[in-house]
Amino acid sequence: MSGTETSDDASTNSGAGVVDLKLEAIVIPVTDVDRAKAFYGNLGWRLDADFAFDNGFRVVQFTSPGSPASVQFGSKVSSAPVGSAQGLYLIVSDIDAARAELVARGAEVSEVFHPVAPGAQFLSDDGGAGRGKGRAEDGASYGSFATFSDPDGNTWLLQEITQRLPGRIDSGETSYASVKDLEDALVRAATAHGEHEKLTGEHDVEWPAWYAAYMVAEQTGAELPK
Repeated sequence: MSGTETSDDASTNSGAGVVDLKLEAIVIPVTDVDRAKAFYGNLGWRLDADFAFDNGFRVVQFTSPGSPASVQFGSKVSSAPVGSAQGLYLIVSDIDAARAELVARGAEVSEVFHPVAPGAQFLSDDGGAGRGKGRAEDGASYGSFATFSDPDGNTWLLQEITQRLPGRIDSGETSYASVKDLEDALVRAATAHGEHEKLTGEHDVEWPAWYAAYMVAEQTGAELPK
């Protein structure tokens, strides 16, 4: 789940001794495997596997850029209704840039919007009543969305996240999924550091340490340096 609430259970169960259960692949139902393969390939996603067997079983796996998790589809893979995979999250640091790239690759992506009613990002048939045009006010993290579908109607939800809420990632494994994500984080740190120097009225010779502290805090949800 990607939202704004924290969970007491999540914090209670985060202690030592918990066995890792890493979500690495999600299965989506499709009707035409080759058509789906062409669609996700055209998006620039990495093809990890395409295995076919004599009994008709076939599995195809793609991984989107920067993602630790993959998507699978194929023949005799899922009994779910075609197109029933809805609201699959794709997290981005710059939603406008992500949307532009997907459109350039042939995907029909909605305009960027922000929910003005809770849950409106999931309701594609509400006529836009619960969706405000454009990015969230003040570019609030978690608040800007865009959607697109594959040829079978499985829907993907782009969500812009620039600053994580506390407890949303392992603070011991801070990392950036791509050069673009790192670049965007550096730009945000530089902007914030400029405001920091205005407050102090002097050049900060320890700016690398300040940048590092800011970027780690932003990812882990800790209090940002002033």
